Amino acid sequence: MDSATAAAEISPAARLAAAEGLVAIGAQMHAAGWSRATSSNYSVRLSADPLRLLVTASGKHKDRLTTDDFVLIDESGGAVEPDALKSSAETMLHVVLARDAGAGAIVHTHSVWGTLLSDIHGPEGVVTLAGYEMLKALPGIKTHDTAVDIAIFPNTQDIDALAAELSDRLKAGDDAVRYGFLINKHGLYTWADQLDSARACVEALEFLFECEGRRLKL
Repeated sequence: MDSATAAAEISPAARLAAAEGLVAIGAQMHAAGWSRATSSNYSVRLSADPLRLLVTASGKHKDRLTTDDFVLIDESGGAVEPDALKSSAETMLHVVLARDAGAGAIVHTHSVWGTLLSDIHGPEGVVTLAGYEMLKALPGIKTHDTAVDIAIFPNTQDIDALAAELSDRLKAGDDAVRYGFLINKHGLYTWADQLDSARACVEALEFLFECEGRRLKL
């Protein structure tokens, strides 16, 4: 199947709806202070087989995104269409999450609290969130009387190596990458089956990171 045929299989209406949703996410994440400058990246899975993801193009201010600022990519992380914009440098992380975690939407943020907590707890490789009511906003959690571990990966610039490690941990059923993960001094990745659910996960985890950060400060 050539790239033109593969791209044509994606409904223009579905692609536009995904792009509009991602534009809205970008505006919200920027307004919240979680996607400043040109940081962060987001994606929506448009097809599982063959894998097709609509991913933010590199170097875009997230409060100024338009529906043209996204790239359709395949399972290799490459652009499906000719003359496409360059996708995020972290595209392969999106591919791994869509493929191995079954993510329908992925949101990556660079918040102050997530960045600081990833540094403070970096040597432990995990930050634990326990006892907060907001934990119930995460899929499958029914009570505040629980604890969730969020993995922290080193801030390597070798995205292929990071993607391979993430894939291994997802396939092994590692609970610390069930809801999201942090990259040390970098930011949060989280995901869900659809964009609205991924937004809820981001909002919940960023709230919890701020609670933890303020608790340590106090």
